Amino acid sequence: MAAQYHHRNLRAELVRVAFDLIAENGITGFSVAEAARRAKVSAAAPYRHFPDRAALLAAVGTVAARRLRELADEAAAAETDDGAALAAVAAAHTKFLIDTRIGLHVFFAAELTGAQYAELHEARRELIDASLLRCLAIAPDPAIALELMEQLHTQAYGYGDFYLNGVHQWLGYPTEQVVAKSRRAARIVIEAYRAETPAISPAEW
Repeated sequence: MAAQYHHRNLRAELVRVAFDLIAENGITGFSVAEAARRAKVSAAAPYRHFPDRAALLAAVGTVAARRLRELADEAAAAETDDGAALAAVAAAHTKFLIDTRIGLHVFFAAELTGAQYAELHEARRELIDASLLRCLAIAPDPAIALELMEQLHTQAYGYGDFYLNGVHQWLGYPTEQVVAKSRRAARIVIEAYRAETPAISPAEW
């Protein structure tokens, strides 16, 4: 029965265990062989669904991008102000990176640029587009909105990287405090852009 279970659901199970592996060890600690071991199948079994490591990583990235989009939407929906919603989204990116070790460095990995990873590209585009639309609510000029999004992502992932690299842990900051710092820093930047950016109508976008 166990073999039949894995045969029917092996693809999803491999993505699940690979997601956990990356959360524990990062991208460098992730391998198809270890994913197979965790899934309790032979080392050859994953290759019925994924031709190589990159294909499995792309599948994980697709799931991660969609999950992060959902978490970002939930965080934004809890706020009533556009600026607070955007800051909450930035904080959600920070927390997701800390929790999973998956972020833009996975979604935009050089090994995943091929056309065969179209599902990942679409999930990534939807995630980024959602952030950009929220930035347009703050800075209606598309070029400035893009700049704002870049800065917010740089900050959000910087806070996450500092934590994962041990800097914030050395300072004694728990995850919740790092996420709160990310949100506060994002709000400062958002309000600065809001104050300095002249409003333009959607017809001028």
